[in-house]
Amino acid sequence: MNSLAAILCLLFIVSLFYSAVGHGGASGYLAALSLIGMNQEEIRPAALVLNVFVSAIAFVQYYRGGHFRLKLFLPFALLSVPMAYLGSFVKLGPSTYKQALGICLVFAVLRIVGVFNKENTTIREMPLYAGLLIGAILGFISGMIGIGGGIILSPLILLFRWGNLKEVAAVSALFILVNSLAGLSGLWKQGTTWPPDLYLWILIAVVGGMAGSWWGSHRAGNSALKYVLTGVLLLAAVKLIFV
Repeated sequence: MNSLAAILCLLFIVSLFYSAVGHGGASGYLAALSLIGMNQEEIRPAALVLNVFVSAIAFVQYYRGGHFRLKLFLPFALLSVPMAYLGSFVKLGPSTYKQALGICLVFAVLRIVGVFNKENTTIREMPLYAGLLIGAILGFISGMIGIGGGIILSPLILLFRWGNLKEVAAVSALFILVNSLAGLSGLWKQGTTWPPDLYLWILIAVVGGMAGSWWGSHRAGNSALKYVLTGVLLLAAVKLIFV
């Protein structure tokens, strides 16, 4: 399999399973692209662009399914958007960037294999200050690394019982979308370069995102491909953190 075919295959699998849980897949795209040797300046904008398309598709599917709660979303988003924009101007050193991304991948693996998928039977009211604080922190981290922040937000909502699984997926999808747009606007202002195959990557990610978000919002189930993705992300996380 040539390098382009391998990239497209990985991007499809990432978009499929991330979108199934309401995520855009940026941490997965960053992992896949870093494994083939692309540098930080190339992969951050590319991952955010793919994030925008896939998270938008996921949000529409979950919104149509009646799972979106605006009251849960707004406190997180109010400060996350400006902070994601500011975070995009922060340049991390290569080793720090890789370790931060590796930690995000650990969250991604745990979310995809179902560690955080325990359904909440009792939903609690979220304090406004908690939503604002979490949103601000995750927004800034998102801008620095080039992700949407949903991969960390989702476990927090589930941990504190602020929403059920599908509400979390819907809120996370829109949270990722707005943060990715904010981060992209910051990178655009600074001037950025785009990989030559980005349009093809977008097409593949959109196909995967449509399939995954429909599956996640309408059905529940497992697939061997989930474990393929888990293996790839774990390999990338170990490589980024320890190598």
